[in-house]
Amino acid sequence: MHAGIGSSSAEDSVFINCPFDAAYQPLLQALLFTTVYLGLRPRIALERSDSGESRISKILELIRESRYAIHDLSRMQAREAGEYYRLNMPFELGLDVGCRHFGTDALAQKRCLIMESERYRYQVALSDLAGSDIAAHEDEPRRVVTEVRNWLAMQCRPGAPGPTEVWGAYADFSTWYKMSLTCQGFSGEDASDLPVPELLHSIRRWLELPA
Repeated sequence: MHAGIGSSSAEDSVFINCPFDAAYQPLLQALLFTTVYLGLRPRIALERSDSGESRISKILELIRESRYAIHDLSRMQAREAGEYYRLNMPFELGLDVGCRHFGTDALAQKRCLIMESERYRYQVALSDLAGSDIAAHEDEPRRVVTEVRNWLAMQCRPGAPGPTEVWGAYADFSTWYKMSLTCQGFSGEDASDLPVPELLHSIRRWLELPA
């Protein structure tokens, strides 16, 4: 079995609040892999699809059931003239912070990591976060692995494998994952559209393979 820290406790759930566009997919894959590799359970809106379920109800449920949360605000800024900037991520961050401050018992113990592309860019749009400890991933998957690993090690995984080991494991997984999908008849375009539950299943399957 590949290295990894196993745990099935509900206390190990991590709410993932991030963009879902194609350009973000490499960062999302690295984020999910690191979370699972360190023995935690990522909770993300894309983990299930039910047209009869309201999205806000799902988000609130995931936040309420997760001790930890990772919020990536790197896609708030509009990229083209006339394009609306995205408010879902800061909105969900607000829900999570509110849950922590106005909740009781376990909810008051919630912890979160906020990430951005550049360390101080968020202050232009969310000045209320000034003074908060923001992690900058520079739109690089390896930086995502490092920032997420370091934060989780500090919060709940002391003695976790170092960033270099986690990145190496992720690189090995990525190679295996691409080969596995090709053997199953997936094209490159198919792979980029693969539902998150299938990706998570593949990560867990790879971790269970003989080293």
